[in-house]
Parts: sequence; C-alpha cells; structure tokens
Amino acid sequence: MQRLAGKVALVTGAARGQGRAHALRLASEGADILAFDACTTFEGVEYDPSTVEDLEETGRLVEAEDRRAVVRQLDARDLAAVEAFVKDGVAELGGLDVVVVNHGICNYGFTWELGEAQWEEMISVCLTGVWKVLRATVPHLIEQGRGGSIVITSSVAGLRGLPFLSHYSAAKHGVVGLAKSLANELGRYDIRVNTVHPGGVRTVMGGADFNGERGQPEVFGGALNDPELASTLGPIFMNTLPYRHMEPEDISNAVAFLASDEARYITGVQMPVDFGTLIR
Repeated sequence: MQRLAGKVALVTGAARGQGRAHALRLASEGADILAFDACTTFEGVEYDPSTVEDLEETGRLVEAEDRRAVVRQLDARDLAAVEAFVKDGVAELGGLDVVVVNHGICNYGFTWELGEAQWEEMISVCLTGVWKVLRATVPHLIEQGRGGSIVITSSVAGLRGLPFLSHYSAAKHGVVGLAKSLANELGRYDIRVNTVHPGGVRTVMGGADFNGERGQPEVFGGALNDPELASTLGPIFMNTLPYRHMEPEDISNAVAFLASDEARYITGVQMPVDFGTLIR
C-alpha cells in the first residue's frame, strides 16, 4: 500500500544523494514531487557540486514512478525564489502535504582557524536557508487546513559537538531548536515537525568524508594520527554497529515513515540513523 497516495511532497537538495533518494522514495509511496537544488559551487566546499542535469534526472526518475514532478534550480537562501516556486508548484500539483528540508554543505577546520566567509556561508545555507524554506511553505500547509508533515535533515553533529565541524554543528544544532519551536507552534494545525540525524552516508558530500575505518572521516586522518588527538577525539567517530557507511535510502526509510500517517502522533523528535554512534 502506498502510504502517501494523493499527497504532494517538496524536497530540497534533490539533485542527488539523500535528496534524490528521498524524492524517489516519497514518489514510490504515491506522492507527487516538488524538488529544487542550488546546483552551484559554494565557496568553502571542495567536492564537486550537483548539476542541473542531476536535478533533471531526479525529475525523470520521479516520473518513472508514474508520479508528477516539478523541478527547478534555485538557492534556498533566495526567499523570493523559493516562495515563487512553492506557489507555482502548489498551483500545478494541487497542494502541499510534506516538506523535506534536506539541503546542506560541509567543510572542515579547527574552530579558531575557520574563515569568516566559511562560517557565514555554512550558517546561511544550513540554518538560514532552512528557515527560508519553512517561511515559504508553512503558510500553505496552514491555509490548506489538512495537516502535514515537515522533516528536516540535521546530523549526528546536531546532537553532538563534533570536532573540526563547529560551524556545521552549530547550524545543525540550530535546526533542532528551530524544529522544536515550530513543532509547538504548528501542533494546533495538526502539522508535525521532526528532524532526522544521519551518521556517515555514502554520498558525494558524505562519501568523501567517511571512508576511514568504522566511519572515521578520512579528511581527519592526519589530525587523528596524532596520539593525543586520537585518544581524545577518535572515539567520537566510532560506531556501535559494525558498519562504516549507510546508503541514502537508509535515511529515506526514516523520512518516509515520519512523512506518513504511521507517524501521525510523532512531532518534535530527533530521530538518529547513526549506527549507534550517539550512544558512545
């Protein structure tokens, strides 16, 4: 049985990785899809950006599930563009029921060595951009009067102070506070708001960072080869379950559950999908 039959879901960061996996999973559950991605180069990011062709392929894959897809290249930080896309998409697909705010970037550095632009870009993309998507979508959910589900991608870094990632962790912790407050505000409208907290996911962003043993980020290899750093920081990156990576679809399982009526009484929660690293 399709758990989202007749519903419309918006997914951000949908060109590839987790975003594409979420869009396809929700489509397989019966939802029509609104999808966007910036498909641009970010100043502090070293891995290859997604492309417009990636985003268009996501749209084609959704349509292969016999669902409608409306895709557009835009940056979540551009509130006017997001509002216009949501308005157009709602008019074309007939409503909005699920919002999956998934976009993000990642880079690294000791807190005291981060550049000002590096810090500001991270916060603007991973926190302010999330708020702007919510600012553009929540009024539609309220106006429709049929409830809804909002799922925001945070990270294990949103529940733990991961070293070398203070700017990312600050943004992802901020997302949790944003979601909790919004869950309280939207409860009276039967709109649920939850966050998911992935561990190491095999994507262009995550796969380049989590290729070491037991999920230890490869980019930290030099630092963690220092005995003092390794003894104090190494265990933070260890998993309880004996795996190094998960696939984007593993996170999509959690997203689809939270989006569905099976989770109709769940709001304001932080759902880790993390190999048990957070219980270390």
